[in-house]
Amino acid sequence: MKTLKTDYLIIGSGAVGMAFADELLLQSDDTDIIIVDRFAKPGGHWNNAYPFVTLHQPSQFYGVSSKELSQGLRDQVGLNKGLGDLASGSAILAYFDDVMRHTFLPSGRVRYFPLCSVEGEIDSAQTQNGLVEFRHCLNGDIYQVQAEKIVDATYLKTTVPSTHTPNFTYDEDVRFMPLNDVPKIDTPPEGFVVIGGGKTGIDCVLFLLENHVDPDKITWVKSRDGWLLNRENTQPSEDFFFNTMEAQAAQFEAIAAATDKDNMFDRLNECGYFLRFDPEVRPTMFHGATVSPLELEELRRVKNVVRLGRIEHISSDTITLNKGAIPTSPQHIHLDCSASAISNLEIKPIFNGRLITPQTVRSYQPVFSAAFIAMVESSYGEDAEKNKFCGVVPLPNGEDDFMRLTAAFMMNQYTWGQTPLIRDWLFNNRLDGFSRMVAGIKPEDAEKKAVMKRLKHNAMPAAMKLNQLIAALD
Repeated sequence: MKTLKTDYLIIGSGAVGMAFADELLLQSDDTDIIIVDRFAKPGGHWNNAYPFVTLHQPSQFYGVSSKELSQGLRDQVGLNKGLGDLASGSAILAYFDDVMRHTFLPSGRVRYFPLCSVEGEIDSAQTQNGLVEFRHCLNGDIYQVQAEKIVDATYLKTTVPSTHTPNFTYDEDVRFMPLNDVPKIDTPPEGFVVIGGGKTGIDCVLFLLENHVDPDKITWVKSRDGWLLNRENTQPSEDFFFNTMEAQAAQFEAIAAATDKDNMFDRLNECGYFLRFDPEVRPTMFHGATVSPLELEELRRVKNVVRLGRIEHISSDTITLNKGAIPTSPQHIHLDCSASAISNLEIKPIFNGRLITPQTVRSYQPVFSAAFIAMVESSYGEDAEKNKFCGVVPLPNGEDDFMRLTAAFMMNQYTWGQTPLIRDWLFNNRLDGFSRMVAGIKPEDAEKKAVMKRLKHNAMPAAMKLNQLIAALD
């Protein structure tokens, strides 16, 4: 057994682990870091992602604090035209590899152990004594690390189609595959059955349509319809000030004026904060999926949408769901898009003695959250104080979660706004995007100041209404 010692042992070199490590390096000149990961290259789940995957939100929100991913580019063609570019999976992998090879390792303060697996779960004993063992997957070498702090950057457990086990069964003669294998198809099938209504299902349908598959040959099986976010309202660019900030102002107005949960969602839809696939079908799910208006228009070309609940079994000629059945055939290809992006929804304290468990502290942004948590770790002492700044914003898995995550984020935003050190960090950190947009409003710009006045005027009433609605649910 080989023994090592470090200030921070970071388990996972995915986006969260990389963003956390990068911020530690920026915050200190002498912090020593060990990063352990089971993959051969940094990037986490992106190593297993389907080949045509892209980000759903602008690249400016993604990556590490010290290195730009998007270079401020906008897409000039396609269904995201005019909006901030959406980095591809291959570009993201190359980016993280570059950060590791040209920023982390040359610093002399990061030791990287790829193809290594931590033995067992991180338990309370390890949290107390800081001793963690990991094993090299190829040569069997075992390492024991004495760490001042342990960072579990794998806690959110992102899942992807290629490693996902579906929660239904299918016969051996059914043509069934993960989304990763679609580009390998060399003979046109009779049709495609897309299984899953979330982000992955959206990507799958758009990819098929982009490659000129007849929309009538696509059957889209959705257990639930979801409320969708409009990507035009998530642009951290001065040119999109009114899209982004007016959307937030309209969100607060809609929530503050709502009479109940359903009325709140109706108002959020009417003001353009939410989009929906079918105006005639009321969504019951919210996972934070983001689309552009052009993408939504393209998705609506698919008319054969099946809403009969969850699939139970697929045979050669029938798909059985818990609310009915539909025909299929051996000539159809069934594409599994049912994996949940994040599979671990349990909330735990981020700071707990030696153990740091990064989770989201801003809605839909785990990478920003990781960098923010690292900044707080470097700037403050007691766990109670650090956890005060890092209230966990729950990941959405249904309509009710939208209220909880919005209330939690608003509380964080209020707390951050009262703290000069954090305000300065947000203003100067590229992963934030919005602080500079607001700070850059000129005194004579009456239109922008009016938008901010609406936002501030409705923030407290919206927070109070959210708490009332949450209390009614509980």
